[in-house]
Amino acid sequence: MEQIHPAPHDNARLVRRLLLLVAAAFVFAFAMVPLYNVLCEATGFNGKTAGGIVRDGFAVGGMKAGTTVPTPAVDVTRTVRVEFTGTVMPGLPWDMRPLTISLDLHPGELQQVSYLVRNTSNREVTGQAVPSVTPGQAAQHFEKIECFCFSQQTLGPGEAREMPLAFIVKPEVDRNITHITLSYAFFSIEGQRETLTSARGVQ
Repeated sequence: MEQIHPAPHDNARLVRRLLLLVAAAFVFAFAMVPLYNVLCEATGFNGKTAGGIVRDGFAVGGMKAGTTVPTPAVDVTRTVRVEFTGTVMPGLPWDMRPLTISLDLHPGELQQVSYLVRNTSNREVTGQAVPSVTPGQAAQHFEKIECFCFSQQTLGPGEAREMPLAFIVKPEVDRNITHITLSYAFFSIEGQRETLTSARGVQ
């Protein structure tokens, strides 16, 4: 029985479509980081806040700079344990670790901790941290007042830096929540740019 072979131009069209599909998948994956930031800044999802307000010398929230917001009352009747973790995503030649693994606090207390981040490469690299708070119902009550995740961070070759985080667990947090974990994922900004440029070249 005679076999029917696809025409060469059909094969070329299929290859182009597959390449476009792969490029679109990469673009979507890396676009998730800025889209995530926009969503979180608008809704407060995952405990992410935008810079703006000044409270006790720190920038916080999305209001006009210079606006002073009163610090919430401290609930000394209970204690919440907060743990800190961090990870570096593939493509970013950095190490990161929290200098404070966990701490116990009263809701409403202003606390400050730091992450140590080091560029292990021999070139300048820029990264963006994306935060996540668990359990999810605690996110809206975890207010970051100063955070390295508010902007992109650039480290020189071999440079190490302590990156501060100031935050408050609001007294309104559910009384059943006694344990909160704050996690950061650092992404490579350069990797996003290179992927977007490559995707444009395929089209």
